[in-house]
Formats: sequence, structure tokens, C-alpha cells
Amino acid sequence: MMLNDVNRGVKKNKLTKRLGRGPGSGQGKTAGRGHKGQGARSGSSFPAHFEGGHSPLIRRVPKRGFNNAFGRTVMSINVGELERFFADGDEVNSETLRAKNQCKGRYDALKILGHGELTKKLKISAHLFSQSALEKIAKAGGTTTVIPGPAPVVKAEKKKVKPSK
Repeated sequence: MMLNDVNRGVKKNKLTKRLGRGPGSGQGKTAGRGHKGQGARSGSSFPAHFEGGHSPLIRRVPKRGFNNAFGRTVMSINVGELERFFADGDEVNSETLRAKNQCKGRYDALKILGHGELTKKLKISAHLFSQSALEKIAKAGGTTTVIPGPAPVVKAEKKKVKPSK
């Protein structure tokens, strides 16, 4: 590449396409809108998902199950994986797991599960622990710290109405 070729063909102030200015412009007469129809009329606009009047793809594809927009995302990891990735006496928490690429992405709570064997003495901090994980960590001589998460939502109980006499 030559230094004088770097900016060749680059236009800083590109002119807007002038529509409907006669046949010489290449965009005269219908100005790229075609002949008749909704798109040819002034002020025509319709949503991006509009498919010409027939049933749109988003409505044709079946939906299954329930997607809870307010549900918590729980990242789980087994004690067997902690055995593999951490040395004796290490501290295990969200940051150290992320540093070792074991907990990727966004999550609301970290849960330690009891699958696998644990022989190393680890200091583990997480939001949730399974019963078997607590037993295996205690048996190996490690310590567990429960990180407080957001307060659980408690459903309001219905008030009992006294019957009127």
C-alpha cells in the first residue's frame, strides 16, 4: 500500500441521494418506491416484523413452557470441580471462580453442589450449599460462609374477614 492511496475513494461529506429529480438522476419517476401499493404512498411505515399481511413468524413458531422474567439465575458448581481447580488452603468465591473460568456470564446466586470427592481444605463462600456439599466440605476440614443474597419475597397472607352478624 502506498501512502497516497490511503484515503482514495473515501468521501468525508457524502451527498444524500436526491430522489424524484427526473430520469437523468437514475432515481426519477417512482423514486425507488415501485408502482402503487402501501409502500408507494406518502407516510407509509410498518413494523420490521410485518410480513405482508400473513401470519408473522413470531406468531407461527410455537411457544412452550414459562419464562419467569423475575426468576433468579443460579450458577452451580460441584465440589469435585473445586477439588480439580483449587489447591489446598485456597479461598473459593465468585471472583476466584471467575478468574479460573468456572463461572462465566451473569448470575444472581452461586450454589455449591455435592457431586464428586473433596480432599482439600478450602474456604468456600457462596450463596447456597447443598446438604451433601456441606458434609463433604466439613469432612475435608474446610469452612463454609453463606453470602447473604437479596431478601426472599414473601407472599402476603390473605386477611381473614370476620363474618358480620
